[in-house]
Amino acid sequence: MTPAVNLAKKHKIPHVVHEYTHDSSSESYGLEAAEKLGINPQQVFKTLVVMLDNQSLAVGVVPVSAMLSMKMIARAAGAKKAVMAAQADVERATGYVLGGVSPLGQKKRLKTIIDASANEFSTIFVSAGRRGLEIELNPADLNKLLNGKFADITQ
Repeated sequence: MTPAVNLAKKHKIPHVVHEYTHDSSSESYGLEAAEKLGINPQQVFKTLVVMLDNQSLAVGVVPVSAMLSMKMIARAAGAKKAVMAAQADVERATGYVLGGVSPLGQKKRLKTIIDASANEFSTIFVSAGRRGLEIELNPADLNKLLNGKFADITQ
């Protein structure tokens, strides 16, 4: 299994792994997951890595149906500015390829902010570390595993 799933197992966090056949022509990995698994897109969260003005990386976990606000994630991470991180930096820091970046089991533990809308659901879906693989778990459990925080970070 992936480092994301192994982390949930290691900490005995209740979770369900969902697998689907990824279509390489799909333009949005998250929307593809919602569609193929028959889930509300607001309950499927994407993992986005940003570069803060102090040159550190941070992770935003937001619904696939929403846009990450750079101002809001910067503020939540204690920075003035944020920009999307370069693909090479994302893959080096997380150990995952784009489209399969999980907030869980990353090579380097990055500051993580989960959009507060996650708390509207008993479970949410995030990438399990591979395209075509999602892990469903309680948002509070996800936050605990990540030592993260909840904040409004979408526009």
